[in-house]
Amino acid sequence: MQSAILEDVPACARYYEFRATNLDDAVRVLGILGKTILDSNVIGIGAPLVEAIGGHIDALHSFPRFDDAPVIVPSTQADLWLWVRGADMGDVFDRGRMLRTLVEPGFDLVDATNAFCFKGGHDLTGYEDGTENPEGEEATAAAFDSSGGSFVAVQRWHHKLDQFESFPESERDDIIGRRLADNVELDDAPITAHVQRTAQESFSPEAFVLRRSMPWSDGRGEGLMFVAFGHSLDAFEAQMRRMAGLEDGETDALFRFSQPATGACYWCPPRTDAGLDLSALRL
Repeated sequence: MQSAILEDVPACARYYEFRATNLDDAVRVLGILGKTILDSNVIGIGAPLVEAIGGHIDALHSFPRFDDAPVIVPSTQADLWLWVRGADMGDVFDRGRMLRTLVEPGFDLVDATNAFCFKGGHDLTGYEDGTENPEGEEATAAAFDSSGGSFVAVQRWHHKLDQFESFPESERDDIIGRRLADNVELDDAPITAHVQRTAQESFSPEAFVLRRSMPWSDGRGEGLMFVAFGHSLDAFEAQMRRMAGLEDGETDALFRFSQPATGACYWCPPRTDAGLDLSALRL
């Protein structure tokens, strides 16, 4: 398994998404990446590239379309995802630049977003993020399949913080479903509260994911890089369908002040002593 998935959210990070430009070059790049990528980074490969190579990964597919939803949930699937993690942004920059140079012969950069840990693990709204994350063996079971591989859903959410902060604190609590003051879940949270929409144990089967989301901010605005790892993509999709109002017609109150701008899913290959196991891609 890629061990960085289980590690705590780092102080800072950079997320890259790429699209393949030449299949032969992309295959060569993947082979090099598999042997050189560090334990501190995470790599994911998208379904379009897996299919183009002629490989097959059970449970992998492109980010689903939610065209019937009353809210916009875009699918912007790419071929390669890199999560460069670190304690210092200078180190993240250096390693990210090295990896981008390595990748460029076979891929074009689609998106790059810097992220950071905010107030010890809070969203930019001030609310604690990932409160219900599984831990220990439960985290491993939620995030990895029997081969040691993992699947990740990635979305860049844009927050309208001024709008959110214009609401009374009690209304903000109702949107999230927790009290800002002490992070305690509201007993009488509205059905549209984010906590209610995504209560992992309320699905059948239960929809547990391992969240590793991080805030971001740049010239485009600010928000949350939502990142959720699972032993399949089923749990994420069940949660997203309910958030988008496709389960019962009630949309997540997050959409009152935030909107996803991207959406992609990737397979994170297992790691062996020799590097990433890309045998499922026939590499």
